Amino acid sequence: MTHDHSHSHDHSHGHEGHSHSRHTHSHAHSHTHNHGDQPSEMDLKDKLRHLLTHWVDHNNSHKDTYLSWAKKAEAEALSDVARHLEAADAASAKITAHLEKALASLDAPPSKAS
Repeated sequence: MTHDHSHSHDHSHGHEGHSHSRHTHSHAHSHTHNHGDQPSEMDLKDKLRHLLTHWVDHNNSHKDTYLSWAKKAEAEALSDVARHLEAADAASAKITAHLEKALASLDAPPSKAS
C-alpha cells in the first residue's frame, strides 16, 4: 500500500549564505500493515533514517555558520565571542557524530543481550 505524506517545517531563523523558511516535503513510500501484535519496524526505521539524515545535514550547516562567524568575531577583536563560537562548533561536531552513529545503527544487526 502506498501513502503520500506532506509535511512542513517552519524555521524562523537564518544563516549566512542561506536561510530557512517554510518549506514542504512530499514523499510517497510503501509499507505493509501488520494487524497483529507486532508493529512494523520498517516504518519507524525509514522515518528515523530520513530524520537523522536531515538532522546531520542541518547540524553541519549550523556548524559551518558558527566557524564563519567565529572568524569574523576574531577579525574584530571579539576573541571571547570567537572562542564561544568555536566551542559551539566543537559541540556540534560531537552531536553530528552521535547522529551519524544512530544512523549507522539502524542497519546494524541487533545486539545480543548477555
